[in-house]
Amino acid sequence: MARPHSTRYTVAALLLLGITVVILVSLGQWQLRRSDERRAILAAIEAGRKQAPMVLTPATPPEDMTAWRVAQASGTWLPEFSVLLDNRNHDGRPGYWLATPLLLDASSRRAVLVLRGWLPRVIQGQGQPQLPPTPEGVQLVEGELSVRVPRMFELWSLGGTEASTLPATLPTPGGAVPQVQNLPLDAYAKATGLALLPTVLSQGGNGDDGMVRDWPQPSVDFQQNTSYAVQWFAFGLIAAIAWLVVLGGAIRRMRQRSGEASRAQARIRARR
Repeated sequence: MARPHSTRYTVAALLLLGITVVILVSLGQWQLRRSDERRAILAAIEAGRKQAPMVLTPATPPEDMTAWRVAQASGTWLPEFSVLLDNRNHDGRPGYWLATPLLLDASSRRAVLVLRGWLPRVIQGQGQPQLPPTPEGVQLVEGELSVRVPRMFELWSLGGTEASTLPATLPTPGGAVPQVQNLPLDAYAKATGLALLPTVLSQGGNGDDGMVRDWPQPSVDFQQNTSYAVQWFAFGLIAAIAWLVVLGGAIRRMRQRSGEASRAQARIRARR
């Protein structure tokens, strides 16, 4: 004898399939939003690089310092305020970014923070990495602008112990170069006493100082997100069709049971 179909199982199946449809459609919409975000980033990069190169001065308006714009600045390095940004990998190798301010005007202490390049990490226990010599005198530095130093996710922030914070004042006693995970411009300006421009200059070109200036670029592959969205929507459609099949089967069985009950009642009346 065939096992009678349970209404409880049917309701559970419909509920699970309905939740699955909602989740899959939400994932598809999320991928579409990620696609739009990457389109916006790509548009900003293209717009910034299409602008005419600019010269940074102490009087440059902040609205002109758009991200990805090619710029150049003339000034003197302040190596005593250098900072190493930790956990910056290059081609799978751990290392640092060296950040040093370039003084644009001595009287106003107006400066711009420059990411000078990548250095490999030293072997544990061997102390500080060997920094390249800093050129003296007025230097011309060219590169691309960004609104801030690219951030890294800091595991210590979850535990409440800030093991990689910027010293309160720079330079540090003994002249050691601080190593930090992230470098907010406002905190850095407060520690150094410099009047920083609200931008960061990532130095370009290949110098003779041994540093690598192959800066990472944000992912702008929006087609990949669009493809993922189509896949999620397709899975959602399959789940929706399965929901309709289960619902249709339940309705069919209800009608069959209703017909059987009607026929049984008719037979009972006929016997009377």
